[in-house]
Amino acid sequence: MTRKVHASSRRMLAFPAVHPCDAVSPAALLASLVHLATAICGYKSRFFAANKRNIRELIRQIGILLVFLEEIVERRLDLPVSAVLSFSDLHVTLQMIVFLLEDCSFAGARLMMLMKSESVSNHLRVLIRATATALDVLPLELIDVSDEVKELVQLTMRQARRVRFEVEADDRRASKDVLLILDGFENEAVPDRGDLRRVLDYLGIRSWSECNKEIKFLDAEIGSEWSNTEKREVAFLSGLMGFMSYCRCALCDVVDGEFGQQLDKIYISEVLNCLNPDDFRCPITLELMTDPVTIETGHTYERSSILKWLRAGNSICPKTGEKVVSMDVVPNIALRRLIQQYCSVNGIPISEPGHKNHDITRTVHAGSLAAEGAMKAAANFLAGRLAAGTSWERNKAAYEIRLLAKTNIFNRHCLAEAGTIPHLLHLLSSRDSSSQRHAIAALLNLSKHSKSKTIMAENGGLELIVDVLRKGLKMEVRELAAATLYYLASVEEYRKLIGEIPEAFPALLELIKTRTDRAKKNALVSIFGLLTFPDNHWRVLASGAVPILVNLLTSSEREDLVTDSLAVLATLAEKPDGTIAILGTGALHLILQILSSSPSRPGIEYCVSLLLSLCINGGKEVVSVLVRNPSLMGALYSLLAEDNSRASKKARSLIRVLHEFCERRASGLVTPAFPQETSDYVW
Repeated sequence: MTRKVHASSRRMLAFPAVHPCDAVSPAALLASLVHLATAICGYKSRFFAANKRNIRELIRQIGILLVFLEEIVERRLDLPVSAVLSFSDLHVTLQMIVFLLEDCSFAGARLMMLMKSESVSNHLRVLIRATATALDVLPLELIDVSDEVKELVQLTMRQARRVRFEVEADDRRASKDVLLILDGFENEAVPDRGDLRRVLDYLGIRSWSECNKEIKFLDAEIGSEWSNTEKREVAFLSGLMGFMSYCRCALCDVVDGEFGQQLDKIYISEVLNCLNPDDFRCPITLELMTDPVTIETGHTYERSSILKWLRAGNSICPKTGEKVVSMDVVPNIALRRLIQQYCSVNGIPISEPGHKNHDITRTVHAGSLAAEGAMKAAANFLAGRLAAGTSWERNKAAYEIRLLAKTNIFNRHCLAEAGTIPHLLHLLSSRDSSSQRHAIAALLNLSKHSKSKTIMAENGGLELIVDVLRKGLKMEVRELAAATLYYLASVEEYRKLIGEIPEAFPALLELIKTRTDRAKKNALVSIFGLLTFPDNHWRVLASGAVPILVNLLTSSEREDLVTDSLAVLATLAEKPDGTIAILGTGALHLILQILSSSPSRPGIEYCVSLLLSLCINGGKEVVSVLVRNPSLMGALYSLLAEDNSRASKKARSLIRVLHEFCERRASGLVTPAFPQETSDYVW
């Protein structure tokens, strides 16, 4: 009868209790009540950061009720109807108490529970009085339990009605200390380490990993709050997150828990191997979902796709045809995390289109003045550690910058302004693999910020990053260097400068030849980005890219890697020298085979682009091969149904080329080599 709802699937201090059904048997109801009361008593051994005495009193009173309930169960007593009604109300209250205790003892929510101690104490008071109200209508005189137990229940009822559950004095002092520190951040004052330590000690936060749990929890809460129209608590939560972020940087000298994180990664990898990645795709778009939501039929879709479907007037489930009455959708948080883990393990970049607008707004600004001041203070602290710290302190600072710059635009701005980038570039030459790894990862995350790109280039960063790409101490470092070049290549000037470094393209191609899929992926997207600068075209060809890319088409089982390789080949084929190199590998039949069998829509599109360029630049020799392929025209005509899509336009151009060739051949004319691409074949 009871159903556990984990804190990650509901908002904190929300209690989705369910009333027992009317047909429930008294025995089942009692068994469920005993289960709930036992669970509540089990929280006695948990740590509570705030409302310690209030919660202990609540658990004590529920413990007395447990004795009463267990005696009824043991003696198998018959219950009057009025008792069943009373116990049904009690059941709802006990469910809510379990939710409240779960929140109050949640390992990552200690700071939030302290700052909401008044709200929590109010909840405690309401729930214990609801317990008394449920027992008020209980006909104790009709229940055959011992007089001693009856007296205890009556005493509990009286105490529950009188109890006040006010905010405890120690909680009030600790929360006041936090508010003073946040006020200091607003005024750009650096807090005293002793004041910070006193708060963390009160909360029982004594390690880096415990501090990090608080930050992750607060970040998730902020994300949920942004989905609300009012966003009332964004500033409050942002300030708390800024407070904990500064504490993690300034107070936690040892990063613990890394070994456990490695075990978690291994476990996650094993779990994902048991799942079908096709289940991560939206049934409508067939693309990996980034914001999966579930509709009332129980099926999950990408948020933007299903909402577009429903708003278009479709009142059935796309997958089952069942009638859909409500347009309400529920975020599938568990599936979203699995998809994110799948992408992380397999090196697949994933965006979040469903949250794009509010995420950008959320991360451009700090969220509050206190959060802004805290981040600036943390950035200056880390810059100082990089400049004058010990080797261990520099390594730790690079790791903190790596984390802070990962998802937050405002953080990247502060870290760049604080002068961390030149020090991180210097750290790339470290002979310590950990320091080098954290430095290049931090630079990768910072390279997503426009000003950071400029600072890197002005401080010789392009050459240093290419050097790490070639000679990084670990494969992961080389992978991260390739990804950093991809972001730097978004600036045309840097695409030119990177291309002029003689070792850049050979190093990227060497990465493609390695065994790790992430290395291949990062190298391919970097080359693709660099090819948007015209002079890099011949450099890629001169580095021997085409045979390596064609080999990847046959050797890789990863659909996304095949698609990325086709994208680079399609770009190279746009010029005659690229076409010659591709045809020289004998890849034409392979491309036709991929076109007819690929499940990837982008892969099919790049195949068509590639074939079109090969026809235009390769002439009748290429076209004569294509017109003899029995499956090609069917594949091309199937794309024409997608009006105005890029794939449809390319397919239409290729069909025109093939038809013109057949008409010339039928008329007996000698078919000349095709001219360079005309406006008819622009895509």
